[in-house]
Formats: sequence, C-alpha cells, structure tokens
Amino acid sequence: MNFKDIVINAFKVKDLRKKMFMTLMLVLIFRIGCFVPVPGLSSGAFDSFAQNGIFNVYNMFSGGAFKNVSLFAMTISPYINASIIVQLLTVAIPALERMQKEGPEGRKKLTKITRFITLGLALFQSVMMYLNINNSGMMINLFADPGSFDVFSFLLAILSFMAGTMVLMWLGDKITELGIGNGISIIIFAGIVAGAPSAAVSLYAILTGEAMNIALYIRIIFVVAVLLVFLAVIVAVVWMESGERRIPVQYAKRVVGRKIYGGQSTNIPIKVNSSGVLPIIFAMSMLQFPVTIVSFIGTNGSISKAITSFSNGSGWLYIIIYALLIVGFTFFYNIVYFDPVDIANNLKKNGGFVPGLRPGAPTADYIKKTSHRITWFGAIFLAILAVGPSLLQKIASYIQEDIGNVNLWFGGTTVLILVGVALETVRQLESQLLMRNYKGFLD
Repeated sequence: MNFKDIVINAFKVKDLRKKMFMTLMLVLIFRIGCFVPVPGLSSGAFDSFAQNGIFNVYNMFSGGAFKNVSLFAMTISPYINASIIVQLLTVAIPALERMQKEGPEGRKKLTKITRFITLGLALFQSVMMYLNINNSGMMINLFADPGSFDVFSFLLAILSFMAGTMVLMWLGDKITELGIGNGISIIIFAGIVAGAPSAAVSLYAILTGEAMNIALYIRIIFVVAVLLVFLAVIVAVVWMESGERRIPVQYAKRVVGRKIYGGQSTNIPIKVNSSGVLPIIFAMSMLQFPVTIVSFIGTNGSISKAITSFSNGSGWLYIIIYALLIVGFTFFYNIVYFDPVDIANNLKKNGGFVPGLRPGAPTADYIKKTSHRITWFGAIFLAILAVGPSLLQKIASYIQEDIGNVNLWFGGTTVLILVGVALETVRQLESQLLMRNYKGFLD
C-alpha cells in the first residue's frame, strides 16, 4: 500500500480522521505560538545569534520561534535534554531501572520525573537567556532603566519562556496520546518544514548570484551538489529504515491430547536503525546545551571564545564530536530498549529455538552479537548521513569561502528528521488501518 492509498483510506476511518485533525490542530497551535512575542523583549534580541553557528539550527528546529523571540523561543530542547538525563540515570540507578520494568505505572513515574527535570532545565536556560538579553540592552524594562535589573521584567521574561517550553511539552504529549505519530518528533518536523520556503529562496539567491559574488559555474555546481545530496539522503534513509536482519526461529512440536501444537518456523527481525532519528536529535541537543549557556552568559574568557568558535558547526572537531555522539546514542538506545536475554527467555518458555544453538544463554549471546553488528552499521551509516552536508560545506569553503557560510537546509540532519518522522508516521497510520480492517479467525 503506497502513501496516497494509506492517507485516503485513513480519512475514510472516523477514528483515524479525528486523530489526524487533532494532530493538525495541535501543530497549528504550535505555529501560532511561534509568533506570540514575549512581553518586554525587543524583536531583534536574538538576531545576532540566529544568523550563525549552532543557533541557526536551533532557530530552524523552532520554526523561527527563536529569532522571533516568541513564547516558544527555547523550543522543546529542555524536555529532550531531560529525557536524555532520565534514560542515562535509568541505566545507572537500580530504582529507576525497576520503574522502567514495572510497565505503564513505572513509565508514568519516569514521565513525572522527566517533567520535573524539564522544569528545572527550562528555569536555568530562561535565566541565561534573560541575562544575555538584559546585558545587550534588548530588554524593555517597565520599572527600571535599560541594562539595569528589574524584578518585574525578570519574572515576566522567565515565566514566559518556561511557560512556552511546558506548553510545547504538553502539545507533544497530546499529539502522542490523541493524534498520530510521536509528538516531540512531529513538533520538530513542523518547525523544520516551516523553514523550507526561506531555504528555497536562499538557494535560488545563490543560483542567481544575489547572495554571493562568485563565478556562475561554481554557483551551479554548488546548487546541483546540494540537490543531489538532498535526494541521496532521502533514498538512503528510506533504504536504511526498511533494512533488517532476520534471525530464523523454529518451534518444537508438542502433543497435547490428540492435537499437535508448534512446529512452525518464524524469525526475529532486528532493524538496522531501530532508534530512528532520536540519536540525531539527542546529539544536537547535547551540543547545543554548553554553547547556549556560554552564549547567553556573554563572557569573554578564552574558554567561552573556544566554545563559541566550536558552535559555528563547520570545524573538524565539531563534525567528529557530532558523529561520535550519534554513534554513542544509537548504541545507548539499542542497549536500553533491546534486551537479548529477555527475548531468549521468552523463546525458551514457548519452545522456540534458533537452529544450531542451545536455548538460553547461547541464544542470548548470539542475538546480542548480531544486534551489535547491525547497530554498528546503522550507527555509522546514520553518522555519515548526518555529517555529510557539513563535510560538503567545509570542502566547498576551500574552493570559495562564501559558499562555506551557506546553511545547508537541504541535506543531512534536516532530511534525516523529515524523512524519518514521515516514515514513522505513515507506518503508524498503516498499522492502525491494518488493526481496524483485520477481521480475525472468529469471522
């Protein structure tokens, strides 16, 4: 079933139609919030940040909310960082690990902990943002002179930024609960899509020579290269999302009374990229956090200058750390959410076995090794796709310095997120359709 048929059939089902309209309505609320300004702030407070470095990506993920100095200027990054912290603590703290294994009730407790950590991170980040804005003179104090500390303006700005982040977290939860797809991914998807028209205009300006004064053939080669990377990443992501390693499984025959049960053959599918786009989002959030603190504090020390220079995103160190974080988070996700021992025990209880292997520990070791080999391929492939456009941008800067400053919206990270979220959402729609159309053996 292709994408067109899935969407048309989904609209024919009343429940799915409601879910899709609910998702669109919540995304519309997000887009409206991107243009609601924070009271007391100048409209150009973040212009210097949004034009370069990692804050350009930050602004793109927020759908322009960062540059607009809106209620959603902090985006959903505090919640993502809180989720990373909780998942890391789950591995290190046995009490949190037990919560994760308790089922729905345990996950509710972990969600509550994540929300409290999100609130704390949002408070910290909003204070950093206020300090930077106030020091730069972009704060419109209502009861004090510009540049001085005003308690009322401070509380107004802090509470506005925090409220925006918490509303985004609520919107993401509601999309997951009442709509289609993962709510946080859908919000990031909507923010990136909102920047597509301006990215197309920028690419056209390069081609016509309005953006940079360089030779025509270089502009044409660059634009063609960007479009080829864009198409190649789409094809590669679709291919990777559908790739899987199938471990054959057989079930022994059992005689119960006069009936024979079991004896069938099946397989355990292990996806090449089981984590989707989450490692990309986690890696970018981790890179944004220290840079955000240093930039918003506004210090001029040697360490601050080094971190600010690192945040430009075009240096070799940034590219290497970005790739390593993606590989690390891919393995971390696989370790947390894929348990070979549990799979082997379930097979043993149900009379299943992998041909040529004894049930129990040998089967678990084989599944673990196979999973690690597949994850290595998926993690490296994901890292190459993510840093590929940055490498292209850096290579282009050796040919012509002006080209190296162009924001490659059309490649790498953005396309990975767009295609990954789109495939995940369509896959969820398809599974919902199959569930509703399956009649069962009683019919």
